Amino acid sequence: MNTSTIAATPSNPAVAAAASGWRGLVADWSSDRQAFHVSWGKAMMWIFLLSDTFIFSCFLTGYMTVRVSTTVPWPNPSEVFALHVAGADIPLLLIAIMTFVLISSSGTMAMAVNFAYRRDRVNAATLMLVTGTLGELFVGMQAFEWSKLILEEGVRPWGNPMGAAQFGSTFFMITGFHGLHVSAGVVFLFTVAFKLMRGDYDRAGNYQIVEIAGLYWHFVDLVWVFIFALFYLW
Repeated sequence: MNTSTIAATPSNPAVAAAASGWRGLVADWSSDRQAFHVSWGKAMMWIFLLSDTFIFSCFLTGYMTVRVSTTVPWPNPSEVFALHVAGADIPLLLIAIMTFVLISSSGTMAMAVNFAYRRDRVNAATLMLVTGTLGELFVGMQAFEWSKLILEEGVRPWGNPMGAAQFGSTFFMITGFHGLHVSAGVVFLFTVAFKLMRGDYDRAGNYQIVEIAGLYWHFVDLVWVFIFALFYLW
């Protein structure tokens, strides 16, 4: 028996280990099991968030390009988004409240994930409901902001009386797309909280869905930080 035959026999430890490793990898992928010690649910959420990052990046990059290239004066955000209170116009008051509400919801979501890891489904579900309620409040304030701009200020996607016509199109596209994400997240949170309270995940023996919902919600909050900085403060 020559040396090549000896190297190819299963009794060779190196060959056997390599074959076992590849077979294990193929088995993990083909049978829908963990391949990299990360659940499929969490991995798919990360892939979805990565794709959403590209979309929001394109939107914000397009907005900045339009703003710096237009020859028509851009409306002053401090004046456009001012709120009339007690006879005075307070710049960005509503936007500051919206930001505070959404950032606070990240804290309640983080606490919900913490309680989920402790398998305390009552507190985890309660905090998820609080998070969803804060998200509803944010969307309600955004609807008020839109109605004020459309009905009182005359802002439209194709123009506005305060300056560059691109202001309306970029504003409604970016904030509307983000508001759609928040609304979808609220439905997601309420659904998971209801199933959590009902004990569905006790039977499955896995509370990781709460962490997956938390990943989505923290992403939505992070995107709003960029929108707030680039659209309302710039």
